[in-house]
Amino acid sequence: MAPLESALVMLVPEAEAIVKDLRDRYDPSAAAGVPAHITLLHPFKHPARIDDADFDQLVRCGATVPAFDFSLARTARFPGVLYFVPEPDSAFRRLTSDICRLYPETPPYGGKYPAIVPHLTVAQLADERHLDLVAAELSRASEGRLPIMAAASEIALLDTMSGRWRVRKLFKLG
Repeated sequence: MAPLESALVMLVPEAEAIVKDLRDRYDPSAAAGVPAHITLLHPFKHPARIDDADFDQLVRCGATVPAFDFSLARTARFPGVLYFVPEPDSAFRRLTSDICRLYPETPPYGGKYPAIVPHLTVAQLADERHLDLVAAELSRASEGRLPIMAAASEIALLDTMSGRWRVRKLFKLG
């Protein structure tokens, strides 16, 4: 059974046609049920402790940021991670910062990394040479299909209460 956890993300269904196959094979979160997304805050609160007051706060937080468009055209890497870079990324940074101000007890990535780097993970592999091969496969799969144009219109609260990641609630932007 998966540990009980939750996350706030921006779903990116526009990317699925290009990244789904690679994510299914090389991103453990995809195998656990998470669709293509850009993480805003993970880990968030324990799912059983999320209540109506949290829903109200997240509705108000989302309402302060207008819906926006972004594109995914360029890839980059963290050690062991291949990802798409959303451009522009300022609204993602703002949303993450705003949510963190509401929930300072849940820093992004558990406080493990000092900077907020919005990204859509395609693959997570310890072997950098294998990651090179995945990057080449992504390049072939996306040839003539970039940029991916996407619209950010809602924040998705995901949790693992069912044993797999699922969307629990959506919060409109704007």
